[in-house]
Amino acid sequence: MSEIFTGAFWSQYGSLLSQGTIDTLIMTGISTVFAYIIGLPLGVLLILTQPHGIRPNKTVYKLLGWIINIGRSLPFIILMIAIMDFTKLLVGTKIGIRGSIPPLVISAAPFIARMVETSLAEVDTGVIEAAQSMGASTMQIVWKVYLPEATPSLILGGAISVITILAYTAIAGAVGSGGLGDLAIRYGYQRKVDSMMLITVLFLIVLVQLIQFVFSRVSTHIDKRLK
Repeated sequence: MSEIFTGAFWSQYGSLLSQGTIDTLIMTGISTVFAYIIGLPLGVLLILTQPHGIRPNKTVYKLLGWIINIGRSLPFIILMIAIMDFTKLLVGTKIGIRGSIPPLVISAAPFIARMVETSLAEVDTGVIEAAQSMGASTMQIVWKVYLPEATPSLILGGAISVITILAYTAIAGAVGSGGLGDLAIRYGYQRKVDSMMLITVLFLIVLVQLIQFVFSRVSTHIDKRLK
């Protein structure tokens, strides 16, 4: 452990850790964006079509719930390996940052959909009914009532989603996706460099704490209930 406080360690591994951190942030950021592009509309559809939603549809609700539950039940490492051929067809490679994006998105989108559904379910039904009584359309209720009212909760859910994807990137390192997980496997485990294993874990802990801190502060700042 004391090795990480030496100049020799940082001279040898500093650039690798810097690049690994950048790669992890890139994978996490891109995957989060695409996962929300898929997961957010799915979550909205779930809340709209549920039995007590403003557009109840039992068939659609059950079908979406079934698909989302299947997606959430698949272990990420198994999913990543299972769709490698699809990943290569889609992005041209099975490994590296590009190769990690499709499985990260597919794995995170169902999780995000449920997070969004939970956040929207917290919106006061009285506000929804008031909007309906004024003749607001479904899309107007979604954009002007559901999403604004649920924003603080959505942001807190976003922190959980980003941290989950960050954890998945570390797992993806086991099959050559790059990032801090890859360094932990190649150097910390395979080459028995215990200090590298420790420092990658510390880096991930710091990233998680920063993400949670930022999202929590933003959520608190915009939460009207706290003003």
